[in-house]
Amino acid sequence: MKKLYDWTMSLAASRHAPLALGAIAFAESSFFPVPPDVILVPMTLAEPKKAWYFAGICTIASVAGGALGYAFGALFYDTIGQWLINLYGYGEKMEALRAFYAQWGAIFILVKGFTPIPYKLVTIVSGLLAYNFPLFIVLSIVTRGARFFVLAAAINHFGDPIRAKLESHFGLFMGSLAVIVVAGFALAAKMF
Repeated sequence: MKKLYDWTMSLAASRHAPLALGAIAFAESSFFPVPPDVILVPMTLAEPKKAWYFAGICTIASVAGGALGYAFGALFYDTIGQWLINLYGYGEKMEALRAFYAQWGAIFILVKGFTPIPYKLVTIVSGLLAYNFPLFIVLSIVTRGARFFVLAAAINHFGDPIRAKLESHFGLFMGSLAVIVVAGFALAAKMF
């Protein structure tokens, strides 16, 4: 695990790291299962002075990826969108989701964009249900920005203790992140 930690930290400090961070944040909001936290945390620890810059990259890329997820739902539901919804096991729950979204759509977007529940599900469903696109973008900026800037602030403020714990427990960190991702999918499946 020490070699993996060293490799991750060196990658996080490389000049290509912001591009990788943006690509992961973009992909995670539309189709990729791994959250950008996997690279945001080490990047912020490697360069704490750039915490806000990294959070900004995550926010912009995540909202742009969310627009793609919205397009999957709105324009390609019969092909790509439906395939992704079924891939994650939510195809049979669409009618319950329609009723819920009609009443609670804005709150749903705000809350779920901040949690470990996969944001791609929110983006695709928002497009599928033809949720107001400009409002969807505004809500996405608020919720994704809050998530990434709160994480960056916490790491920036508590960076040295976090770095020490991460160095000694990197395997636990990666395992915990995997559990959070799986739990997010499981929680989303139980909601509907």
